[in-house]
Amino acid sequence: MQSTKIMVVDDHPLVREGIIKTLSLEASFQVVGKAGTGKAALEVAGKTRPDVILLDLNLPDITGVEVCRQIVERYPEIDVIALTIYDDEAHVLESIKAGVSGYLLKDIDPDTLIEAVKAVCAGGSYIHPSVAGMLISDYGKLSSRLRGEHREVLTAREKEVLSLVAQGLTNKEIAEELFISEKTVKNHITNVFRKLEVNGRTEAVVQAMKKHII
Repeated sequence: MQSTKIMVVDDHPLVREGIIKTLSLEASFQVVGKAGTGKAALEVAGKTRPDVILLDLNLPDITGVEVCRQIVERYPEIDVIALTIYDDEAHVLESIKAGVSGYLLKDIDPDTLIEAVKAVCAGGSYIHPSVAGMLISDYGKLSSRLRGEHREVLTAREKEVLSLVAQGLTNKEIAEELFISEKTVKNHITNVFRKLEVNGRTEAVVQAMKKHII
């Protein structure tokens, strides 16, 4: 079985090594790089090309959000998961806009961290439950005002696919659920990204909730 290559970025050595130790509990994970600054993160990512980067948002030189933005732009095949103490809306939305595939708080248990990495590697997304609840609550308050805005921007099938993405299903699982090919699912998701002007699955779901599409 092919291993999942992971890179860990955190400016606190003890925290960084603790995360690496947690990841070592999963036999299919391989930590291929680590960094303590944004600049180092960009350099190591370019050299090691991990599948996933666990990224702290509070770095001493470049913000984690900016690091994520540059990673997604330079290496779109790499998924970024924010692993942070920040649970406020501003940090969450900035990270989603930058292209993160997941957003986790540092109070998670080891099993949840491993589950999140696996979900993202499978083509899904993962948002910490309390953060997801906050987003849904905030956008729910706006739904009446935003109802109907861009409501028909997506086709019925694209909305169906996006609803399944919101449930955390991978492309393969969506294909099986809708009895279509995985390539067709990817095409629908690409169209959704273009129409909603987003860079990733998590941002697409948030925007769809905001615009009351799903």
